[in-house]
Amino acid sequence: MSSPLIIAIPSKGRLKEQVEAWLGDCGLELQAMGGARGYLAALKGVPGAQVRLLSAGDIAEALDAGEAHLGITGEDLLRERGDDLGGRVLLLRALGFGRADLVVAAPKSWLDVDTMADLEEVAHDYLARTGRRMRVATKYLAQTRTFFARHGVVDYRITESNGATEGAPAAGAAELVVDITTTGATLVANGLKVLADGVILKSQAQLAASLKASWSSDQLAAAERLLRAVEARAAALTSATLIWPPSGSRIETEVVDRLVASGATRRPNGLLVSAGRIAEASAALTAAGLGPVTAARPDFVFEVGCAPLDALREQVL
Repeated sequence: MSSPLIIAIPSKGRLKEQVEAWLGDCGLELQAMGGARGYLAALKGVPGAQVRLLSAGDIAEALDAGEAHLGITGEDLLRERGDDLGGRVLLLRALGFGRADLVVAAPKSWLDVDTMADLEEVAHDYLARTGRRMRVATKYLAQTRTFFARHGVVDYRITESNGATEGAPAAGAAELVVDITTTGATLVANGLKVLADGVILKSQAQLAASLKASWSSDQLAAAERLLRAVEARAAALTSATLIWPPSGSRIETEVVDRLVASGATRRPNGLLVSAGRIAEASAALTAAGLGPVTAARPDFVFEVGCAPLDALREQVL
């Protein structure tokens, strides 16, 4: 019996709920094994797959170690494990939820510090005045070092945060913070402001593949089932089908050819267009005397090609 495709998803919290809802919307129902508290599951529609429920941080680690073939976790956690992201994991699809920004925040009382360039000057002056480097509280050590180096900020030291990072300046444990935020409200409540150019990463949940895992043909086949369903649902959400009674006339051919040239694709009984062009394309058809035109939103659009699958095959075969 061949080894299963291992898929790691979050085990708790809002992100788990969002992942389950997304999978369900793609027609991939999560089926728990071992009761509601179990940490293994199956994925309806993807035979040969085993789902493991892990913490978001453990998912990033499992992908790095090759212990999971696919995983869903925050991009911030994937990037925090080192600069060589492309050599460790392949980002297959951004999922549009789990959004948060990794930011540099300073006390609002620092009126003359609004940019990273300002921070570089203040850090240098702080060292000259006190003999100590400015402290930066964060859980994101790797990304902080890379971002600060890019902006020429060197006179600082990292204080690794194990608790509520945003409270470090008020507690006297640090002068600055680098932290993840969704609305910025917690930072403001703690007397902090995000620097104008201090957004390190605009993170969101990502479907990612491990480049360290051992991939068999059966595991790739299971991944293909998942990726084709995911891509077909994503395409459907941004598409619409247009149908009308065909006339077979020259003007119908001309109008359809123009619409295809501008991005529509032919379907057996009409056209597939982007959702934002429904009115425009329908107007072009009816202006040519074609109609009535009926617009419908498909549930899935399965194309012959699948870009994420092609990228995965190229990396692991």
